[in-house]
Amino acid sequence: MIRLNKFLSTAGVLSRRKADQMIEEGRVLVNGQVVAALGLKIDPAKDQVFFDGKQVAVLHDQVYVLFNKPKDCITTMSDERGRATVLAYVETKERVFPVGRLDRNTTGVLLLTNDGEFANALMHPKNLVDKAYKVTLTSPVKPEHLKRLAGGIRLSDGKTGSAELHALPGGKNKVVGIVIHEGRNRQVHRMFEALGYEIEKLDRVSYGGLTYEGLKRGAWRYLRTTE
Repeated sequence: MIRLNKFLSTAGVLSRRKADQMIEEGRVLVNGQVVAALGLKIDPAKDQVFFDGKQVAVLHDQVYVLFNKPKDCITTMSDERGRATVLAYVETKERVFPVGRLDRNTTGVLLLTNDGEFANALMHPKNLVDKAYKVTLTSPVKPEHLKRLAGGIRLSDGKTGSAELHALPGGKNKVVGIVIHEGRNRQVHRMFEALGYEIEKLDRVSYGGLTYEGLKRGAWRYLRTTE
């Protein structure tokens, strides 16, 4: 047995919260009957679920992939200009989609899945999922600027949250490690650009504690159960 809202989320139709809203609006039917209350549990093998008149079914296993994204790879399902996308590298029998985005020239950890609820949980700002990057700058960074970035910096879409920053050994202050807990568009680029720095290379070394250790650029693997 599974809660109806989780079933709708797993099927990729609605997020769990949105499913509850649609149930309350009477747009979800189980075995021909409008669902009267939240919290209903169903048996997907026996019960028939309809949303806005269309039957809902889970036709796939849930898949979780860790990909070491190379440079010049587009984080979309397709590209109108014919450039290589993540699906040119990640080939699974199930249709998966990226969790969030990385810029074309940004390398490193990218997760893909067909589990919409899992993806939404990782991307939701309230969950503060750690994202760690190795940043290579074209000029040395000043210590006082690292402190400013760590405390939050004003961008066009508001002030960033606190972050962890430190210059990496041997990088002549041009190589910086940064851990952020948000997921704004091009956030790391914009943070450094706001203080006059240009990023030469950007590599995401971990996402939610998952790293690409043991994976070559362009390689992928399924997540382990413990992960």
